[in-house]
Amino acid sequence: MGRFRETSEEGGDPGIDMSPLMDCVFILLIFFIVTTTFVEEPGMDIDKPFAVSANRLEKTSILIALTDQGEIVYGGRKIGISGVRPLVKRMLQKEDVPVIIQADTASAGGLLVRIVDEAKLAGATKVSVSTRQPKG
Repeated sequence: MGRFRETSEEGGDPGIDMSPLMDCVFILLIFFIVTTTFVEEPGMDIDKPFAVSANRLEKTSILIALTDQGEIVYGGRKIGISGVRPLVKRMLQKEDVPVIIQADTASAGGLLVRIVDEAKLAGATKVSVSTRQPKG
């Protein structure tokens, strides 16, 4: 069986086999589903503080993590305090998105304030600290 079906004895027109086209469509669909990133996490386990006034923010944002050891992490790699401003500036050139800082409850407050300052100096208009709502 080739690309064209053999004509039948009734003299019908030859048809095109659509199965290779469907295979290609399904392979492309699987490729795009697998490569799509839905929510980018900072790559660290952070124990967020509780807040009664916590609310949900936008999905597209710059997530920066502050660990209890004082490490500043973006996308699973340590960037340090000096890497916050260039990172935020580069990300804001593409799209104006909020900066969300996921600070551990045991992290230093002074370092959190420095991260907020660096993000604002880079041009971020919306800087938030990630929290979680208490249960109940």
